[in-house]
Amino acid sequence: MVRFSQSLDDKQSKNREKPYEQHKDNHHYYSHEERQPHVVHMPIEENAPRETINPNYQRQIYQNQDNLYRPPQRVERDEIVYERPTTIERESIQPDYSKPELKFPSDQNIQFGVEYSPNSRPPVIGRNHTIRSNSIIYNDVVIGDNFRTGHNVVIRENTNIGDDVLIGTNTVIEGDVIIGNDVSIQSNVYIPTNSVIEDNVFIGPCACFTNDKYPVRINYELQGPKVRRGASIGGNTTFLSNVEIGEGAIVAAGAIVIHSVPPFYLAIGTPARIKPLPDHLKVPNRF
Repeated sequence: MVRFSQSLDDKQSKNREKPYEQHKDNHHYYSHEERQPHVVHMPIEENAPRETINPNYQRQIYQNQDNLYRPPQRVERDEIVYERPTTIERESIQPDYSKPELKFPSDQNIQFGVEYSPNSRPPVIGRNHTIRSNSIIYNDVVIGDNFRTGHNVVIRENTNIGDDVLIGTNTVIEGDVIIGNDVSIQSNVYIPTNSVIEDNVFIGPCACFTNDKYPVRINYELQGPKVRRGASIGGNTTFLSNVEIGEGAIVAAGAIVIHSVPPFYLAIGTPARIKPLPDHLKVPNRF
Protein backbone atom coordinates (compact mmCIF):
# COMPACT_ATOMS: atom_id res chain seq x y z
CA MET A 1 0.00 0.00 0.00
CA VAL A 2 1.31 3.44 -0.93
CA ARG A 3 0.88 6.07 1.75
CA PHE A 4 0.43 9.50 0.20
CA SER A 5 -0.15 11.43 3.45
CA GLN A 6 1.21 10.52 6.83
CA SER A 7 -1.13 12.80 8.77
CA LEU A 8 -4.25 11.65 6.92
CA ASP A 9 -3.40 8.01 7.44
CA ASP A 10 -2.76 8.55 11.12
CA LYS A 11 -6.12 10.25 11.59
CA GLN A 12 -7.91 7.41 9.89
CA SER A 13 -6.11 4.83 11.99
CA LYS A 14 -7.04 6.67 15.20
CA ASN A 15 -10.68 6.77 14.18
CA ARG A 16 -10.64 3.06 13.46
CA GLU A 17 -9.44 2.41 17.00
CA LYS A 18 -12.62 3.95 18.52
CA PRO A 19 -15.53 1.59 19.14
CA TYR A 20 -18.66 1.92 17.08
CA GLU A 21 -20.81 3.12 20.00
CA GLN A 22 -18.44 5.99 20.66
CA HIS A 23 -18.72 7.13 17.04
CA LYS A 24 -22.47 6.89 17.26
CA ASP A 25 -22.68 9.02 20.41
CA ASN A 26 -20.41 11.70 19.00
CA HIS A 27 -22.41 12.24 15.77
CA HIS A 28 -25.92 13.41 14.95
CA TYR A 29 -27.66 11.65 12.07
CA TYR A 30 -30.04 13.49 9.77
CA SER A 31 -32.17 12.48 6.87
CA HIS A 32 -31.03 13.23 3.39
CA GLU A 33 -33.48 16.15 3.23
CA GLU A 34 -31.90 17.82 6.25
CA ARG A 35 -28.63 19.59 6.72
CA GLN A 36 -26.65 19.66 9.94
CA PRO A 37 -27.02 23.11 11.60
CA HIS A 38 -24.12 25.49 11.39
CA VAL A 39 -23.81 27.30 14.70
CA VAL A 40 -22.37 30.79 14.72
CA HIS A 41 -21.42 32.22 18.11
CA MET A 42 -21.75 36.01 18.31
CA PRO A 43 -18.66 37.73 19.76
CA ILE A 44 -19.00 39.44 23.11
CA GLU A 45 -17.51 42.89 23.46
CA GLU A 46 -15.62 43.58 26.65
CA ASN A 47 -16.92 47.19 27.04
CA ALA A 48 -20.55 46.39 26.36
CA PRO A 49 -23.09 46.99 29.20
CA ARG A 50 -23.62 43.89 31.34
CA GLU A 51 -27.41 44.07 31.13
CA THR A 52 -27.30 43.75 27.30
CA ILE A 53 -25.13 40.64 27.30
CA ASN A 54 -26.94 37.37 26.98
CA PRO A 55 -24.41 34.59 27.65
CA ASN A 56 -26.71 31.99 26.08
CA TYR A 57 -27.31 34.01 22.96
CA GLN A 58 -26.62 32.31 19.72
CA ARG A 59 -28.03 32.28 16.24
CA GLN A 60 -28.49 29.19 14.09
CA ILE A 61 -28.40 29.38 10.33
CA TYR A 62 -29.91 26.68 8.17
CA GLN A 63 -29.49 26.46 4.46
CA ASN A 64 -31.32 24.04 2.18
CA GLN A 65 -30.71 23.07 -1.39
CA ASP A 66 -32.40 26.22 -2.76
CA ASN A 67 -30.13 28.47 -0.66
CA LEU A 68 -33.13 29.64 1.37
CA TYR A 69 -33.29 30.00 5.14
CA ARG A 70 -35.78 27.98 7.11
CA PRO A 71 -36.24 27.12 10.80
CA PRO A 72 -34.74 23.94 12.15
CA GLN A 73 -36.73 20.76 12.21
CA ARG A 74 -36.42 18.22 14.95
CA VAL A 75 -35.00 14.87 13.85
CA GLU A 76 -35.02 11.82 16.02
CA ARG A 77 -31.58 10.88 17.26
CA ASP A 78 -31.88 7.19 16.46
CA GLU A 79 -33.20 7.67 12.93
CA ILE A 80 -30.56 6.94 10.30
CA VAL A 81 -31.33 7.41 6.63
CA TYR A 82 -29.05 6.03 3.93
CA GLU A 83 -29.19 7.22 0.37
CA ARG A 84 -28.56 4.64 -2.31
CA PRO A 85 -26.31 5.74 -5.17
CA THR A 86 -27.95 6.05 -8.54
CA THR A 87 -27.00 3.21 -10.87
CA ILE A 88 -25.91 4.39 -14.30
CA GLU A 89 -26.00 1.88 -17.11
CA ARG A 90 -23.22 2.34 -19.63
CA GLU A 91 -24.07 1.98 -23.25
CA SER A 92 -21.82 -0.25 -25.29
CA ILE A 93 -19.22 1.72 -27.24
CA GLN A 94 -19.35 1.08 -30.95
CA PRO A 95 -16.31 1.73 -33.18
CA ASP A 96 -16.58 4.75 -35.43
CA TYR A 97 -15.74 3.78 -39.00
CA SER A 98 -16.61 7.19 -40.39
CA LYS A 99 -13.22 8.67 -39.48
CA PRO A 100 -10.82 9.36 -42.35
CA GLU A 101 -8.01 6.94 -43.10
CA LEU A 102 -4.82 7.57 -41.15
CA LYS A 103 -2.03 8.85 -43.41
CA PHE A 104 1.60 9.57 -42.65
CA PRO A 105 3.86 12.07 -44.43
CA SER A 106 5.78 10.47 -47.26
CA ASP A 107 9.15 11.59 -45.90
CA GLN A 108 8.67 9.49 -42.73
CA ASN A 109 8.72 6.23 -44.71
CA ILE A 110 5.88 4.71 -42.68
CA GLN A 111 3.35 2.40 -44.29
CA PHE A 112 0.88 -0.31 -43.36
CA GLY A 113 1.73 -3.77 -44.66
CA VAL A 114 4.25 -4.64 -47.34
CA GLU A 115 3.83 -4.36 -51.09
CA TYR A 116 6.18 -6.65 -52.99
CA SER A 117 7.67 -5.73 -56.30
CA PRO A 118 5.98 -7.27 -59.35
CA ASN A 119 9.00 -9.56 -59.90
CA SER A 120 8.90 -11.11 -56.41
CA ARG A 121 7.94 -14.76 -56.01
CA PRO A 122 6.23 -16.65 -53.19
CA PRO A 123 8.52 -18.67 -50.91
CA VAL A 124 9.63 -22.10 -52.10
CA ILE A 125 9.80 -24.83 -49.41
CA GLY A 126 11.01 -28.39 -49.94
CA ARG A 127 9.45 -31.66 -48.84
CA ASN A 128 8.69 -32.85 -45.33
CA HIS A 129 8.65 -29.46 -43.63
CA THR A 130 7.22 -28.50 -40.24
CA ILE A 131 6.38 -24.82 -39.75
CA ARG A 132 4.80 -24.00 -36.40
CA SER A 133 2.28 -21.30 -35.53
CA ASN A 134 2.87 -17.53 -35.91
CA SER A 135 5.88 -18.03 -38.16
CA ILE A 136 6.30 -15.58 -41.06
CA ILE A 137 8.17 -16.33 -44.27
CA TYR A 138 8.54 -13.50 -46.78
CA ASN A 139 8.60 -13.67 -50.54
CA ASP A 140 11.77 -14.61 -52.44
CA VAL A 141 12.79 -17.22 -49.86
CA VAL A 142 14.06 -20.65 -50.92
CA ILE A 143 14.14 -23.49 -48.35
CA GLY A 144 15.26 -27.08 -48.81
CA ASP A 145 13.88 -30.39 -47.52
CA ASN A 146 13.22 -31.44 -43.91
CA PHE A 147 12.85 -27.85 -42.72
CA ARG A 148 11.59 -27.32 -39.15
CA THR A 149 10.76 -24.22 -37.12
CA GLY A 150 9.58 -23.36 -33.65
CA HIS A 151 6.92 -20.73 -33.00
CA ASN A 152 7.10 -17.03 -33.95
CA VAL A 153 9.94 -17.45 -36.44
CA VAL A 154 10.56 -14.62 -38.93
CA ILE A 155 12.45 -15.25 -42.18
CA ARG A 156 12.72 -12.23 -44.40
CA GLU A 157 13.17 -11.87 -48.17
CA ASN A 158 16.12 -13.07 -50.26
CA THR A 159 17.09 -15.81 -47.81
CA ASN A 160 18.38 -19.19 -49.00
CA ILE A 161 18.24 -22.15 -46.60
CA GLY A 162 19.54 -25.66 -47.34
CA ASP A 163 18.31 -29.09 -46.27
CA ASP A 164 17.82 -30.43 -42.74
CA VAL A 165 17.73 -27.05 -41.01
CA LEU A 166 16.15 -26.33 -37.64
CA ILE A 167 15.24 -22.78 -36.61
CA GLY A 168 14.08 -22.33 -33.01
CA THR A 169 11.28 -20.29 -31.49
CA ASN A 170 11.43 -16.47 -31.71
CA THR A 171 14.42 -16.51 -34.03
CA VAL A 172 14.68 -13.65 -36.54
CA ILE A 173 16.54 -14.05 -39.83
CA GLU A 174 16.81 -10.80 -41.75
CA GLY A 175 16.98 -10.61 -45.52
CA ASP A 176 19.92 -11.52 -47.75
CA VAL A 177 21.08 -14.42 -45.57
CA ILE A 178 22.60 -17.73 -46.71
CA ILE A 179 22.26 -20.83 -44.50
CA GLY A 180 23.75 -24.17 -45.52
CA ASN A 181 22.75 -27.78 -44.81
CA ASP A 182 22.51 -29.58 -41.46
CA VAL A 183 22.29 -26.37 -39.42
CA SER A 184 20.72 -26.14 -35.96
CA ILE A 185 19.71 -22.64 -34.79
CA GLN A 186 18.18 -22.54 -31.34
CA SER A 187 15.59 -20.14 -29.86
CA ASN A 188 15.84 -16.33 -29.67
CA VAL A 189 18.71 -16.02 -32.16
CA TYR A 190 19.13 -12.85 -34.23
CA ILE A 191 20.85 -13.10 -37.63
CA PRO A 192 21.18 -9.79 -39.52
CA THR A 193 21.36 -9.11 -43.23
CA ASN A 194 24.42 -10.11 -45.26
CA SER A 195 25.23 -13.08 -43.00
CA VAL A 196 26.60 -16.44 -44.11
CA ILE A 197 26.23 -19.66 -42.13
CA GLU A 198 27.80 -22.71 -43.72
CA ASP A 199 27.03 -26.44 -43.30
CA ASN A 200 26.96 -28.39 -40.04
CA VAL A 201 26.84 -25.32 -37.78
CA PHE A 202 25.29 -25.18 -34.31
CA ILE A 203 24.11 -21.83 -32.85
CA GLY A 204 22.99 -21.81 -29.23
CA PRO A 205 20.01 -19.89 -27.79
CA CYS A 206 20.02 -16.09 -27.51
CA ALA A 207 23.05 -15.63 -29.76
CA CYS A 208 23.13 -12.14 -31.29
CA PHE A 209 25.01 -11.27 -34.47
CA THR A 210 25.45 -7.69 -35.68
CA ASN A 211 26.30 -6.15 -39.04
CA ASP A 212 26.79 -2.43 -38.33
CA LYS A 213 30.17 -1.34 -36.94
CA TYR A 214 29.06 2.25 -36.20
CA PRO A 215 25.29 2.10 -35.55
CA VAL A 216 23.40 5.13 -36.90
CA ARG A 217 26.54 7.32 -36.77
CA ILE A 218 28.20 7.10 -40.18
CA ASN A 219 27.47 5.42 -43.47
CA TYR A 220 28.80 1.88 -43.22
CA GLU A 221 28.35 -1.08 -45.51
CA LEU A 222 26.42 -3.69 -43.54
CA GLN A 223 28.58 -6.78 -43.10
CA GLY A 224 27.21 -9.68 -41.13
CA PRO A 225 29.15 -12.60 -39.67
CA LYS A 226 30.57 -15.56 -41.55
CA VAL A 227 30.28 -18.82 -39.63
CA ARG A 228 32.29 -21.50 -41.41
CA ARG A 229 31.64 -25.22 -41.69
CA GLY A 230 31.34 -27.22 -38.46
CA ALA A 231 31.57 -24.27 -36.03
CA SER A 232 29.74 -24.31 -32.69
CA ILE A 233 28.33 -21.14 -31.09
CA GLY A 234 27.38 -21.15 -27.41
CA GLY A 235 24.34 -19.48 -25.88
CA ASN A 236 24.11 -15.76 -24.99
CA THR A 237 27.01 -14.84 -27.25
CA THR A 238 27.46 -11.53 -29.05
CA PHE A 239 29.33 -10.91 -32.30
CA LEU A 240 30.54 -7.63 -33.73
CA SER A 241 30.06 -6.97 -37.42
CA ASN A 242 32.21 -8.58 -40.09
CA VAL A 243 33.77 -11.24 -37.86
CA GLU A 244 34.54 -14.70 -39.18
CA ILE A 245 34.26 -17.88 -37.11
CA GLY A 246 36.64 -20.37 -38.67
CA GLU A 247 35.94 -23.98 -39.54
CA GLY A 248 35.45 -26.22 -36.52
CA ALA A 249 35.92 -23.35 -34.07
CA ILE A 250 34.02 -23.12 -30.79
CA VAL A 251 32.69 -19.95 -29.15
CA ALA A 252 32.04 -20.46 -25.45
CA ALA A 253 28.74 -19.39 -23.88
CA GLY A 254 28.50 -15.72 -22.95
CA ALA A 255 31.50 -14.66 -25.04
CA ILE A 256 31.66 -11.29 -26.79
CA VAL A 257 33.55 -11.82 -30.03
CA ILE A 258 35.21 -8.68 -31.37
CA HIS A 259 37.79 -10.34 -33.63
CA SER A 260 37.70 -13.25 -36.06
CA VAL A 261 38.36 -16.73 -34.68
CA PRO A 262 40.82 -18.97 -36.60
CA PRO A 263 39.80 -22.53 -37.58
CA PHE A 264 39.75 -25.03 -34.72
CA TYR A 265 40.31 -22.38 -32.06
CA LEU A 266 38.33 -21.53 -28.93
CA ALA A 267 36.92 -18.06 -28.15
CA ILE A 268 36.09 -17.55 -24.48
CA GLY A 269 35.44 -14.58 -22.20
CA THR A 270 34.37 -10.95 -22.52
CA PRO A 271 35.94 -9.75 -24.68
CA ALA A 272 36.74 -13.14 -26.09
CA ARG A 273 40.25 -14.49 -25.80
CA ILE A 274 41.48 -16.81 -28.55
CA LYS A 275 42.96 -20.14 -27.45
CA PRO A 276 43.90 -23.33 -29.34
CA LEU A 277 41.17 -25.92 -29.31
CA PRO A 278 42.00 -29.18 -27.47
CA ASP A 279 42.53 -32.18 -29.72
CA HIS A 280 39.53 -34.11 -28.36
CA LEU A 281 37.22 -31.28 -29.48
CA LYS A 282 38.46 -31.24 -33.07
CA VAL A 283 35.57 -33.40 -34.29
CA PRO A 284 32.49 -32.65 -36.43
CA ASN A 285 29.21 -31.57 -34.85
CA ARG A 286 26.77 -34.44 -34.35
CA PHE A 287 23.05 -33.62 -34.51
